[in-house]
Amino acid sequence: MAKSVKLKIITPSQIFYDGEVEMLIVRTVSGEEGFMAGHTWACKLLAVGGKLCIREPGAKELRVAAISSGFVDVKENFVVYTDAAVWAEDIDIERARAIQAEAEEFLKQENQNPDEVKTAKAALERAANRIKVAEGVKAVKH
Repeated sequence: MAKSVKLKIITPSQIFYDGEVEMLIVRTVSGEEGFMAGHTWACKLLAVGGKLCIREPGAKELRVAAISSGFVDVKENFVVYTDAAVWAEDIDIERARAIQAEAEEFLKQENQNPDEVKTAKAALERAANRIKVAEGVKAVKH
């Protein structure tokens, strides 16, 4: 049995996850990286609009979450700080598609306020990432 390590996933609004894992996989700006107990110290920036996978002790399958930007801090324990996180099974794909369509339509308009454009682009990116993560997990399970 593999060793486990304490993992916390923290968003601005909550502690999204707090438990033991055998493995953590995240997409950093350098590419997809995996971390296990005993890994050397690392602090890595997360890629914008990525996914996070964990293997909990004794589990056969990975748990997958859509995450936003942030960073992972790997020491004796692992901490992921991210702007947003949602488990793949909790993603409402139809809602994400509606948000994506609304943001795309908004961005087609001319003479937009720069702050509103930035907000719409962020919403579009989050929605697209959630759709990609949820559909990827469904494809693997079927």
